[in-house]
Amino acid sequence: QVQLVESGGGLVQPGGSLRLSCAASGSFFSINVMGWYRQAPGRQRELVATVTIDGSTNYADSVKGRFTISRDNAKNTVYLQMNSLKVEDTAVYYCNANGIRAYSGGTLHYSGMDYWGSGTLVTVSS
Repeated sequence: QVQLVESGGGLVQPGGSLRLSCAASGSFFSINVMGWYRQAPGRQRELVATVTIDGSTNYADSVKGRFTISRDNAKNTVYLQMNSLKVEDTAVYYCNANGIRAYSGGTLHYSGMDYWGSGTLVTVSS
């Protein structure tokens, strides 16, 4: 129902910047929440940031002041601007979509199912 494709990962030096993008496609009317999660080797997946359809944002304490999440509802795309990157930011970053509204049989339905992208690797190293 929803496909998510991330881009923008790569190798960057400490203190550098990267911008991740995630485009959503499929048969849906709207997505309430889009966000980014990350998983470092040997660690559990953790929240990085989320943004609602009306622009409300939420950040993990570890990225506040360094990362900025935004979205373009017309393009069904969410972005993550990452500045002042640290070695500990190294992880696979996953795009997430939740709160999908889609038409079925002429009626608008709401689903709380999570959708995930395949991930993009961010490596911060000198």
